[in-house]
Amino acid sequence: MIQRIQSIYLFFAALMIFGLYFFPLAHDVFISGMPTTIKVTGLFQHVNGQIVHTQVFTALTAVTGIVALVPLVVIFLYKNRKQQINFCYVAILFIIAYSFWMSQTVKAAAEDLILGTNNFGVGLFLISISLFLMIMAIKAIQRDDKLVKSADRLR
Repeated sequence: MIQRIQSIYLFFAALMIFGLYFFPLAHDVFISGMPTTIKVTGLFQHVNGQIVHTQVFTALTAVTGIVALVPLVVIFLYKNRKQQINFCYVAILFIIAYSFWMSQTVKAAAEDLILGTNNFGVGLFLISISLFLMIMAIKAIQRDDKLVKSADRLR
């Protein structure tokens, strides 16, 4: 059913990935001598006191939306728990591949600068949180499946 705890975990995992649109991956990175904020939508540089969108990451922006929709789709597979678990594993693989691609994009945009912990944005941690929530959802689905199987044995 939709009102199970795994649905909440999956919903929040999707929210974390959608949060990448709002939170920066890296901030105060100096690219071409200007302070820059890196988001999944592109590079935002501070030019004459204005924040200017200087480079667009179109593919990364589109894939972020697709990866964020996967946990939402998994919620509605509640009638088949085995399929729901398999899709959760696939979603975890997608998220890991996406995070690798995202890190390579940030690395390429930073032009061989070494990012320190003072440059990390909230967006870098959202992916880890979403992975944790996906694992928690798998555990909850497995517990739910075990409960249903034990109830079937009693009948």
